[in-house]
Amino acid sequence: MLKLKNIKKSYKTGTFVQNALKGINLCFRENEFVAILGPSGSGKTTLLNIIGGLDRYDSGDLIINDKSTKEFKNKDWDAYRNNCIGFIFQSYNLISHITVLENVEMGMTLSGIKSKERKNKALELLDKVGLKEHAHKKPNQLSGGQMQRVAIARALANDPEIILADEPTGALDSKTSVQIMNLIKEIAKDKLVIMVTHNPELAKEYASRVVQFKDGELIDDSNPIRDTESDEKKVIIKKTKMNFFTALKLSFNNIKTKIGRTFLTAFASSIGIIGIALILSLSNGFQIQIDKFQKDTLSQMPIAIMPEVSVLDEQEIDKDIPKIENSYSDEKNVYPLISFGNLTHKNNINMDYVEYIEKVNPELIGGLSYVRSTALNILYKNKDNEIAKVDSSVLFPLPESIDGREDAVMVDNFDVIYGSMSKEYNEAVLLIDKDNSLNLDTLESLGYTKNDKVPFDQFLNKELKIVLNDDYYTGFGNLFIPKTDLESAYNSENTITLKITGIVRGKEGNKFGEFSGTGICYKEALMDEIMEKNEKSAIVNAQKQANYNVLTGETIDGTEKEVKQKQNNILGYLGAKSAPSYIQIYPKDFNSKDELVEYLDKYNENLSEEDKIIYTDYAETISTLSGGIMSGITIVLIAFSAISLIVSSIMIGIIIYISVLERTREIGILKALGARNRDITRVFNAETFIIGMSSGLLGIIIAELLCIPANIILEKLTELKNVAMLNPVHAIILVCISVILTLIGGFIPAKIASKKDPVDALRTE
Repeated sequence: MLKLKNIKKSYKTGTFVQNALKGINLCFRENEFVAILGPSGSGKTTLLNIIGGLDRYDSGDLIINDKSTKEFKNKDWDAYRNNCIGFIFQSYNLISHITVLENVEMGMTLSGIKSKERKNKALELLDKVGLKEHAHKKPNQLSGGQMQRVAIARALANDPEIILADEPTGALDSKTSVQIMNLIKEIAKDKLVIMVTHNPELAKEYASRVVQFKDGELIDDSNPIRDTESDEKKVIIKKTKMNFFTALKLSFNNIKTKIGRTFLTAFASSIGIIGIALILSLSNGFQIQIDKFQKDTLSQMPIAIMPEVSVLDEQEIDKDIPKIENSYSDEKNVYPLISFGNLTHKNNINMDYVEYIEKVNPELIGGLSYVRSTALNILYKNKDNEIAKVDSSVLFPLPESIDGREDAVMVDNFDVIYGSMSKEYNEAVLLIDKDNSLNLDTLESLGYTKNDKVPFDQFLNKELKIVLNDDYYTGFGNLFIPKTDLESAYNSENTITLKITGIVRGKEGNKFGEFSGTGICYKEALMDEIMEKNEKSAIVNAQKQANYNVLTGETIDGTEKEVKQKQNNILGYLGAKSAPSYIQIYPKDFNSKDELVEYLDKYNENLSEEDKIIYTDYAETISTLSGGIMSGITIVLIAFSAISLIVSSIMIGIIIYISVLERTREIGILKALGARNRDITRVFNAETFIIGMSSGLLGIIIAELLCIPANIILEKLTELKNVAMLNPVHAIILVCISVILTLIGGFIPAKIASKKDPVDALRTE
């Protein structure tokens, strides 16, 4: 079963070479108790380590089941130690931070035996060595003899063919030694037991064969194997494996023995997580407040469709125009300068587009406003009974609802504080701000000064006269000049009287209402009435002017097409066309706005660039700007906090390396039981995982606790409640980052641990 052929082993220290084994040839039977005798330094322990696969021979061959081990790789030696070898050490070599039962189970765990099966077998072995009632104690709670019994039970756990005992009674008293030797002799009945000892009396009393060594050479064999003897038993070597859960449990038990240091390590490495978590909490909270403010303020800000839209896109620049790289040039050339601000897209808003707009889902829109390209010619009688002009810029249309709710935007966002809401096309309301103030331009247009304090009732039923273009302007062709005789224009029978029926103010807490400005609000129907009357009058006027040369004062001839084109030009100038030049769409809320934008985008599908209608989403523009600023600030602050994460990652590496040094003997024990290099790496990766997870969770908990005083302080400073609010997704991500960084920090120490020599590791105190 086991043969050593010309095994040589030497150790080199500097220039000094020590020959530990000098060509050993030795065979062992399937069942026998072999005692290897010899003084210290004779090579007996080296031989035991080579047989057990803990050390490698320099030359010769170790043959198992007629199979040479010359080509064995690390994984083969690991499997050999786990399946074929059971070690009993002089110093017991039990893992101190796990229970007696778990120590016995460890070899079976590495073999991949199921939990229930290995537990039952471990208890059976502990019962066999008389320690079943001590199964759940830690090794340091047992006597020396009891610990050696545990080591024997562990050695037998995987039912190995070979038991290697290195001075098994060296640390025991004589009475306990006898008990242990009797137990080992019992084991040797059906296994090969090889025991190293320096006690010849012990060897002769218990061993069935005594082999003597001196200076690395075999000098005597009391019962050598004859050539006629042979073994039929075959050894099956199975691969070992340790799952991550086992590694996690090992590391967790080790961490429990130094809980104070682990806590301080986790706390120190959590500082970066705490900083980032607080930044994200504040950023998230402020963003929620900003979003809330924006929803209150911007939810019904219009999507504007204007005649011309600025296009700030480099692709729109003529590619044939050269770009000047330098501010100054030695060339004697003049180059064109293209300004981004001058790049515009002209929207062709026609009736087809208006009809498309009006087919939108009514549930998405709170209001719809059309602005047509015609001037409002407004006159009124001031307090001195003189006829004066009103600046049309102080008037703006009320947004219309298309869902059947009359004045939906005004009703939802404004309160009537005096009089009543306008009902007819020739009625208007005066919009004031929360402090009952009115824009100075509006006051002056209505004949008041900045020093006037005007009672509400002076505005109620105040009348403004809207004069048609033909009654307000004089001239021909493209020359239109306001008449100087305002009296006749004011008294024209075609004027429309606009009356102020009420005063409105933004609802309290509604940001849209609070910041919507002030002025005189008229109904869209008023513009329809003005356009209709202007068109009737303008058609007659255009017919007269179409054939008139304003430069010579003579009539001219032209084709019917030319005359018609000129009529259209005049009608367009007079504002007689029905299509609006400017559309404002008021979404009901942010979600509605997103659907509305999708609807508008569909219109542009399959259209050329010049035929597309480009809109301006004011709410999106402001939201993007504010969101970008907040994101930028957050990124900068996180970048600073991330430095501490890097420092903590380095610190974790140092802590894990210290743990490697502390657990060096444990590494040797695990390797003696057949643990692979990757299993050792996994053990220390599990430790870094626990520290990283603890650090991340601790950081999140502390950050959440710090949010409480932070919110109290912020509420006093800003009157904003519960600003600091950590997003659960951010919390999970931060914990994951903590784990990843600690695993990175512990990677090198874990690799160092896996490369440790098992013999050297077992000698470590």
